[in-house]
Amino acid sequence: MKMSSLVCLLVAGFLLVFPGKLSPAPVGDSADYLADDPRVCLMCHGPGSGMPADDVIHGVHGFVGNEASPFAEGQLGCQSCHGPSAAHLGRNEEGRRPLPGLVFDERHPVEKRDAACLSCHTREAGAHWEGSLHEFTRVSCTGCHKVHGGRDRTNASAGNTEQCLTCHRQQRAEIQHAFSHPLRSGQMQCTDCHNPHGGPGPAMMFEHTLNDQCYQCHAEKRGPFLWEHAPVAEDCSQCHRAHGSNHRALLQARTPWLCQECHMAPFHPSNAESGLGLPPNGASSNLMGKDCGNCHTQVHGSNHPSGSGLTR
Repeated sequence: MKMSSLVCLLVAGFLLVFPGKLSPAPVGDSADYLADDPRVCLMCHGPGSGMPADDVIHGVHGFVGNEASPFAEGQLGCQSCHGPSAAHLGRNEEGRRPLPGLVFDERHPVEKRDAACLSCHTREAGAHWEGSLHEFTRVSCTGCHKVHGGRDRTNASAGNTEQCLTCHRQQRAEIQHAFSHPLRSGQMQCTDCHNPHGGPGPAMMFEHTLNDQCYQCHAEKRGPFLWEHAPVAEDCSQCHRAHGSNHRALLQARTPWLCQECHMAPFHPSNAESGLGLPPNGASSNLMGKDCGNCHTQVHGSNHPSGSGLTR
């Protein structure tokens, strides 16, 4: 049996069992809309075709029991998203097949594509989508979400981070460092901190400030403390790198050098150190056996009456 004949048989069998009641074309628009959607669409876009779209029936968009679904009774099937596409069945003067009313790739503007999604998904996109970094940089909904497939890996816990890292390559490199948040192991996802549809905080964070976002997990660092460390209250990123670092505790630099960026008191043994005191060039006790954190253990803040130096 030829492949073309096999494809026709598969499509015919598929159409016989396709669930749901089909909607007629809207009155007054019959010249623009297909009256037998999605049956006619799936004759070319069924299983085994060059551009299959039949997986849509396995996802939320193909759930006929939901009245908001494009395939529910009273809806327009494929044309609910793709727009009036009757002309797509024929050929133009150049012998080419016209595009459907809307295709979700670079052949139609991002704004037009996103408008089709937002006509139903305004609540999911949220109030921060307009003006967000993704919207400003023209990242389309379908740039992240798979519409026809039965499973959208953007919403899957195992695929969320991988989807983000396809574009955010610097962050992909940073989480490979010796110390990082557990993104590689799947215990955290990018969306634990960032809202891809936009947020009130920097870098599309859910919280209004970086510190407030960090405190969602690190509540013990929140304070207020009797004795506070000024950079802690100001911005966690002054000392820590959120996505990954080669220094313990995600520090921006190794101690004591990190501390010495701010603290160089003449009355304290805080001489500026260089890498010359490390093997094989030497073995400085200030670098090998000492660390600011050995004494200043409460670096994030202290409530001890004698903790002005964050030592207790």
